[in-house]
Amino acid sequence: MDAIVAIEALIKDPRKGLPEEVFLLISRLTPMVNVDLLIKDTLDRTLLTWREDDYFGSGWHIPGGIVRFKELIADRIKIVAKEELGMEVEFDPQPLAINEVIHPTRKDRGHFISLLFRCYPITQPDEAKRYNFGKPEAGQWKWHSTCPDDILPVHEMYRKNIK
Repeated sequence: MDAIVAIEALIKDPRKGLPEEVFLLISRLTPMVNVDLLIKDTLDRTLLTWREDDYFGSGWHIPGGIVRFKELIADRIKIVAKEELGMEVEFDPQPLAINEVIHPTRKDRGHFISLLFRCYPITQPDEAKRYNFGKPEAGQWKWHSTCPDDILPVHEMYRKNIK
């Protein structure tokens, strides 16, 4: 029980996220539920962001985020759109897809329940984060008419939704 008390002492408010080491511990014990935002414009292009990290590698991906404790899925969708893209979206209330993602050998962040939501821009993404040329940087966005070859492997499951 002392271990649990020690872990809880590290957590200020789980609704606002967890310290990285606590989050990774929990990800080793239970699946994480995340939302992915399939944002399409009037030209049927898909908004993707560049990701670069130790867990999923480098490539274009559908923006998304982990649902926090006692957080509504609808709120997480809005927060992801605002924090990652600087925009507001509307979305269909039912997910387009529910996928179970299990990485067979990964210890941390190895099991997700991913909910894909169709989103519609209310405002445009932050121009300061737009990808223009050269090597993309983490967090940059770009509209895609087709699914790029360098989509993250974990998001290959969404290729049919990106076209």
